[in-house]
Amino acid sequence: MAAPILIDGRAATRGQVGGVERWAQELVTRLPLIAPTDYRVVAPSARFAHRLGYPWEQVVLPIQAAKCDAPLILCPANLAPVASDRAVVVIHDAAPLRYPSDYSRSYMAMQRLLLPRLVARSRAVITPSHFSRNELVELCAADPRKVHVVAPGVSDHFRVAADSTDALERFSLQRPYVITVASRVARKNLEVLDRSAERLADLGIDLVAVGGSRAEMVRPPAVGSIRDLGPMGDRDLAELYRSALAFVLPSKYEGYGLPVIEAMALGTAVVCSATTGLAEAAGGAALLVDPDDGMAIAEALVSIASSEELRSSLIEKGYGRTAGLTWQKTAESVDLICKSLI
Repeated sequence: MAAPILIDGRAATRGQVGGVERWAQELVTRLPLIAPTDYRVVAPSARFAHRLGYPWEQVVLPIQAAKCDAPLILCPANLAPVASDRAVVVIHDAAPLRYPSDYSRSYMAMQRLLLPRLVARSRAVITPSHFSRNELVELCAADPRKVHVVAPGVSDHFRVAADSTDALERFSLQRPYVITVASRVARKNLEVLDRSAERLADLGIDLVAVGGSRAEMVRPPAVGSIRDLGPMGDRDLAELYRSALAFVLPSKYEGYGLPVIEAMALGTAVVCSATTGLAEAAGGAALLVDPDDGMAIAEALVSIASSEELRSSLIEKGYGRTAGLTWQKTAESVDLICKSLI
């Protein structure tokens, strides 16, 4: 291959890491190791990691690709240069089109303009689940032949957590607890956990939430029954996963749901919605619930908290589910897709 594939590393420079940033970081790190001469990472400075970086991504990046005659531009974070015919873009879900009220008007206007055009113009689209693939076909008229499903992996941070109580002490987690990890946006549906928090409190168990908000998202009112710990780094999050009685994610819409497999990999029993991409992420290793049924969610969590046998069974299934989910496999699959297009 005469010139390397350019990898858009803009999202990999962000300080707050969600699923999109995790994909970017892992691909930026792993693809150049798989084929050092076939990939080159390009990124603006960190101050352009968010909205200030849109002009860089739409204008500067394709110019750089043209100058070095790069055969492809791999964009792992939902956006790519819309005018370029060299893009391979990872689109994680179609949430802006399904849940427009979760986003600012300016962001929604941009997504409505760019997303269908990106799907149409890109050489290939990569998405993490069959659910998201179907969403792109339905909402963006994507050609199914060029939409590839590639599952994400579990980061090394969430394979083995240090046997430490530093984070528990820092966040004053002195009682048993159930954890949820989700950005603060309405479709994550955290308000449905009110009943769960009440039932768990009767058993001396807290319900805590980890996650932050984004500038483009409309933050919903806080759920008073849930203790909000805010965003945190991987080390602390791994410790909190590992020490939790259970993990719960009642989201109404997920392209996949990375926290589900992260919690499983650290030996935490999982309860999550039976809808959208979450069922694929769970892979039969979680208790699946109706995200609108607060009573059923509460019952599932109380059952896990009250039954060592059920909890142990779910933990064992979770280990089995996540054993083969590695970012190395993800990167290798992406590499094969890119090479097939050249």
